[in-house]
Parts: sequence; C-alpha cells; structure tokens
Amino acid sequence: MGVEIERKFLLSGDAWRGLGTPSLLRQGYLSADPARVVRVRIQGESAFLTIKGKSQGAKRGEWEYPIPLPEAAELLDTLCQPPLIEKYRRCIRIGAHVWEVDEFLGANAGLVVAEIELASEDEAFEKPDWIGVEVTHDARYFNSNLIRHPYSFWKDPA
Repeated sequence: MGVEIERKFLLSGDAWRGLGTPSLLRQGYLSADPARVVRVRIQGESAFLTIKGKSQGAKRGEWEYPIPLPEAAELLDTLCQPPLIEKYRRCIRIGAHVWEVDEFLGANAGLVVAEIELASEDEAFEKPDWIGVEVTHDARYFNSNLIRHPYSFWKDPA
C-alpha cells in the first residue's frame, strides 16, 4: 500500500509568486467519499487515476496510476462530479523538501494553499516566510470537498 503524509498551509504574502513555474492542473472526482476518494487528474501531457483512503491525521493510503490522456479527458468531461478543480501549481524546493503551491481557479478562485509531503508525520521541515496557518486537519480545504463546497461560497474563509 502507498502512504501519503501531507501537511497543508495557507499562504502569507506573495513572495512565492516569483518562485517555481506554474503548470495548469484539471482534476475531477469519480468518488469524493472521505473513506475512498477516486480522482482523475491531467497535468500538462500526463494523466493519472488516484485512489486515496480515509485520512488519519496527516496520513492516508494512496495509489496512483498513469492513464492515457484521452481517457482522462473523457472521464473529466463525462463522469466526474462537477465542478472540476482547476488550479495552477508551482513546485518550489526549500531545503530538502518540495512545496506544492496551488492557486485555484473558477469557483475556488482566491484560494491559495501550499502542501508538503513528508516521510513521517513528525518529520522536521523548513518553513519559508510565505507559509501561514496550517489547515491540514480542516476538511474544507480537501480538494474533494471543494467540489461540493467551493471556496467562493464560504462565509468564513480561513
């Protein structure tokens, strides 16, 4: 079984904007059930089917498989729950880790989060000045929840 250990943060300031190269991601969900999330993602010329188990703290099971780009596009357009998640991602190396900064579009425009994957839940990591409040355990920020409750509809963001 694959295991993902990920922490998620809001951003503080815009210093991250000059770092990394943005790439467009489109993703949708075949299942957004918290116990079994099934996601289709296109990033550039690559496509993936990802299955994630229930979160337990910052950890959960994760399995990811490359799939043909035309099939991913068809799944996004015909079977995934609307709205799709669209965002620009920047991968920014800080010390020994890579931060993934996601700037959301569409119904989630205005939301920007940074994620870091770790080898263990208590692994130390360097936190750049532009990292703000941690939201790892706030389910509102799960991409699979943003299709049901887009950021633009929140009464109390952050």
